[in-house]
Amino acid sequence: MQSWSFKSFVLCNEINLNKISAHFGINKKFKWEDPLVLHDNALKGILKDTSNKSVYIYYYGSLVFINMEHHETMDVVNYLKNIDLTLKNNFPDEYVDEYKLEVAAEYEYMLYNDLMTSNEFHPYYLDILSSVLAKSTSLRKIENDTDKLLDSIEDVINYLDTGKFNMSDEQIAKTSAKVLRFKYHTISNLMLLDKPKSAWDNEDIENFFVQVTELFDFKDRYQKITRKTEVLQDITDVFASLTHEKRGTKLEIMVIVLILFELILGLIEFFFSAH
Repeated sequence: MQSWSFKSFVLCNEINLNKISAHFGINKKFKWEDPLVLHDNALKGILKDTSNKSVYIYYYGSLVFINMEHHETMDVVNYLKNIDLTLKNNFPDEYVDEYKLEVAAEYEYMLYNDLMTSNEFHPYYLDILSSVLAKSTSLRKIENDTDKLLDSIEDVINYLDTGKFNMSDEQIAKTSAKVLRFKYHTISNLMLLDKPKSAWDNEDIENFFVQVTELFDFKDRYQKITRKTEVLQDITDVFASLTHEKRGTKLEIMVIVLILFELILGLIEFFFSAH
């Protein structure tokens, strides 16, 4: 029996693949859908045992390690940080996904939540499973961050329910930026529902990709994130409107005060001139 264990986690929001690939002598301009894959030869300077081990690095910040122990994944991460110093302060967080592929003649082709079995091996299994797992892990971080932002906004709404509103323009701008970032990462970076290039030319790869994305509920999760970001955007628009109204009210009060002050000065001047 052959087996491959996958472990995916999020390191940061974006990784400069061109910079890292140049270090390993890989002369290629990477596009958003192209992962940087490091196999045996590239890993020799990092790991003691590189047999049957690989790492897939995606530009949207996720990494997938195949057949590596935890200390080996950390060795690779630390090595990458020395190549790209912008990664120095980034650490693998709690968003981790694992999967396993087992191939044996007596197995049937089956996809489970944490395991795939097959009676034959195809190289694209590794590519598709790694890609989907990386996207799923990154999406899980976005889902969690979105829920945190919704919770923080709920506190503002509860405070607003008392008849008070204390959110500044800066806070509203930061909240809007977070919402837009969620949309950008989900739609533009991850391209959750987009097929890989190889799937356009090979029906087997396309069918496998569809099956794996359905296993990880990409469509449903994508729709939930889209709805949540729309709700967040609507709420921040209301907050912005309230802030503008609040500022407008202050300006009106200031104008009224200035008019009253001018009237008082006029009355005082008139009183003294009359006497």
